[in-house]
Amino acid sequence: MTTITKISIRNAFWMSWALSFSLVFFWQVNYRNRHGLPPPPPIPNLRPHVFNLTDFGAVGDGYSVNTRCFEDAIAAIKERASDGGAQLIVGPGRWLTAPFNVTSHMTLFLSRGATIVAIQDAGLWPILPALPSYGRGRELPGLRYSSLIHGQHVEDFVLTGHNGSIDGQGGWWWEQHKQKRLRYTRGRLVELMWSTNIVISDVTLQNSPFWHLHPYDCTNVTISGVTILAPLDAPNTDGIDPDSCKNVLVENCYISVGDDAVAVKSGWDKYGIEYNRPCVNVTIRNVIARSQISAGISIGSEMSGGVEQVLVEDVYIWGSRRGIRIKTSPGRGGYVKNILYKNLTLIDVRVGIVVKTDYARKCLSQGSTYAI
Repeated sequence: MTTITKISIRNAFWMSWALSFSLVFFWQVNYRNRHGLPPPPPIPNLRPHVFNLTDFGAVGDGYSVNTRCFEDAIAAIKERASDGGAQLIVGPGRWLTAPFNVTSHMTLFLSRGATIVAIQDAGLWPILPALPSYGRGRELPGLRYSSLIHGQHVEDFVLTGHNGSIDGQGGWWWEQHKQKRLRYTRGRLVELMWSTNIVISDVTLQNSPFWHLHPYDCTNVTISGVTILAPLDAPNTDGIDPDSCKNVLVENCYISVGDDAVAVKSGWDKYGIEYNRPCVNVTIRNVIARSQISAGISIGSEMSGGVEQVLVEDVYIWGSRRGIRIKTSPGRGGYVKNILYKNLTLIDVRVGIVVKTDYARKCLSQGSTYAI
C-alpha cells in the first residue's frame, strides 16, 4: 500500500469520526429540545444587588427548615432599599419554610426546578388579625393564619422566575378544614396588603391551604404568565382574588383550582361598607380557567365596597360548573357597574352566565360559616 493511499484512509477515518460526532451532538441537542430539556437560561440580574438563598445557609433538600434563611436574606435586602433594592435567587431544590414577610424594592426569583415548600405545622404559621373589610376570619370567627409569603405596606415587589414553584402542601389543611379541627381561617399562599407596584410573573402557585393569590387594597398590580393549580375538589382554593384593589392586570395565566379561578372582591357586609374601598379598573385577559365546582371568572360574593370598571376578554373557560358569575347576598350592600365581557369561549360548562343576588349563606349561630 502506497503512502498516499495510507494518508487517504487516515483522512477518511478522521472525517468519518468528526461527522459521526457532529451527528451525535446535534441529535442530543434536538432530543433535549424535543423533550423540553434545553439548558437552563441565564438568570437576569434585575436589581443592583443580587443574593442567593444559599448565601444564608439554606438547604434545598425538602427536609431542612429554611425560615431563618429567608428572614436573614430579606433583612439584607432591606439594607439595600435606598440603593434600588436587591434580588434573591432561589435555586433548584425544595426549600421548606414557614411563612415569611417580603419587603419593598425586592425581587424574589425562582429558578427552574426551584420550589418553595410550605411547612405543615400549623404552630409555625403566625396568627393575624381579621381583615378590616371582613371583620372576622373568612371561614371562622376571630383571627386567621398568615399567608406563606406575606407583605404589608410594600412598594416595588417582584415575584418572578423561570417558572419555579410555590407549593402550599394544602392537603393537610384541607383535611383539617373538612374535619372542623382548625381554630382560625386557613392562610393564603401569597398575600400582599396595602402595597403598590406589584409584579407577579412566570411562576407556578399550587396547593394553597386557602386562596392562592390575594392582593388586598393594593394599587398597580400585574399578574402575568402565572400557573395556578389545585385539585378540583380542594376547598376554597381560589386562584386570584383582587380585593379592594385599584389598577389590576391579570393576563396570560392558566388556572385550574377547587373554587373560582378569578374572583374580584371588595369586602364583606357591614365591614366592607365601612371600609369603603371599591375594586376598580381590573383587566383580565388571555386566561385559561377551570373550576369544576364554581366559576371561571367571578365578581363577589364579597363586594360590599363596590366593584367597577372590569374588563374580561379573550378568556377560555372549560370543564367548569359556571363560566362567568356575579354574586351577592341580600343586605350585602355595595354595587357592581361598568363590567364588560368580550370574546369568551366556554367549553363543557354547565351554565354559561349567572347573576345571583341571593347567594346562599348559612347562619353562624348554627356553627356554619357564610358561603364563599
